[in-house]
Amino acid sequence: MEDKIREVARLIANAKKVVVFVGAGLSTESGIPDFRSPGGVWDKYDPADFDFHNFLTRESSREKYWQMATEMYEAMRDAKPNAGHLAIAELERLGKLDCLITQNIDGLHFKAGNSETRVFELHGTAMHVACLDCHRRYERDPIQERIAAGDRAPRCDSCGGPLKPATISFGQSMPERETAEAFRRSAECDLFIVIGSSLVVYPAAQMPVEAKRSGAKLVIINRDATPCDKIANVILNGPAGQIMESILQKVKEERV
Repeated sequence: MEDKIREVARLIANAKKVVVFVGAGLSTESGIPDFRSPGGVWDKYDPADFDFHNFLTRESSREKYWQMATEMYEAMRDAKPNAGHLAIAELERLGKLDCLITQNIDGLHFKAGNSETRVFELHGTAMHVACLDCHRRYERDPIQERIAAGDRAPRCDSCGGPLKPATISFGQSMPERETAEAFRRSAECDLFIVIGSSLVVYPAAQMPVEAKRSGAKLVIINRDATPCDKIANVILNGPAGQIMESILQKVKEERV
């Protein structure tokens, strides 16, 4: 493991464009459940009930969605970035991070110190709420206060349209600008680092493939094996935060 950590640190030190791609496996180390795992939210709810079309057309679906979304948000609201988030933010401060592509919706990268211009949230964010009609954006906590007071499916103050957490639901299109830019950056980088992703959710899971196809080195840091392991240059299996903290320390040593 130590040799691999040193190898990844050298790759980072020598790279001109580093893209980091993050999945739920990093946030679980901050106490945020992996909602797809046994005992998670999807064991309590049927994902089919939260199809975006149903949200648009049925008040009962909106009420059920907000019930589920409230449960998820409460797990994220007070979470703190772990060593892995802090290490990625430090890579940006060191001038080594071209961009961060995240499948997570918890906003922990911003708490850690990454700048908004370098982060592409492929699945949106649970920290804000958006009106689906006029697109007005709200902070999440005031909307949660309305729900706690009995508003089971809140509507926009400006136009009366349905409010929804600014996340991407089943059946909802991925954000076009963020997705296109993430693919472009993946194809132009010289080092692509996957952290805490099983790489099974598409189209995002195609990004490391695009990076490798374009000539980048590929590093995968994840607890379990992934479909991309066979094309990776370096694989480190274990706790992502601890591994990233060790890699960052070696990067700093390489720069001395």
